[in-house]
Amino acid sequence: MIVAAHQPYFAPFGGFFHKIHLADTFVILDTVQYPRGTTWMSRNRFKNAQGTLWLTIPTMKKGLGLQRIDEVRICDDGRWARKHLDSIRTAYAHAPYLADHAVFIEELFSGKHERLLDLNMDIVLYLLEIFPIRTEVTLLSDLGIKTKGTRLIIDICRALGSSRYLVQSSAMKYVDPKAFQDAGIQLHCFRYPSPIYPQLWGEFLPNLSAWDLVLNCGPKAWELLTNK
Repeated sequence: MIVAAHQPYFAPFGGFFHKIHLADTFVILDTVQYPRGTTWMSRNRFKNAQGTLWLTIPTMKKGLGLQRIDEVRICDDGRWARKHLDSIRTAYAHAPYLADHAVFIEELFSGKHERLLDLNMDIVLYLLEIFPIRTEVTLLSDLGIKTKGTRLIIDICRALGSSRYLVQSSAMKYVDPKAFQDAGIQLHCFRYPSPIYPQLWGEFLPNLSAWDLVLNCGPKAWELLTNK
């Protein structure tokens, strides 16, 4: 069994889902520390007439110190959700498959989420069904593991009874191979093919949110994502 793990990104790019597809079990790291600075957990890239369209989910940080990811609350000022919804509607008004997902997207930005984790997981689980990916997805909080760093990943593998861990090749520089070797866990590297596909608004931009792929390519998104 191959295990992979990752923080719950906001509207992740295709490589996030390609990684899940290659694993047998995927662990969402919902109890690790939320970064103080800019993070993919609260922002991602889309595309509009001007080029890159950044959408950022406002979160509550001031005076709260270090937070776990599952503790982070969305700052509901009554404006950001409507603004983001309008931005997506405008940017993808001519996307062939926007209508297929319009109800979900409208509900997503209805202001119903209090935690950032819940918003992000709704997106992840929805897109897993669309692609479709049948990998088992579990939360770190459900495993009850509280170690950190390399030890955390090793403990996750042991808790799940796995001796194989999946790592994107670009992330190998952050991995201690000897620690995994000593623990009897094999590292499996992969490279995301980063497909080129039909996009709106001129020159192709790579590695946007997977929504760009889905809204533009519909059923063919899965073939492109897996390079089949």
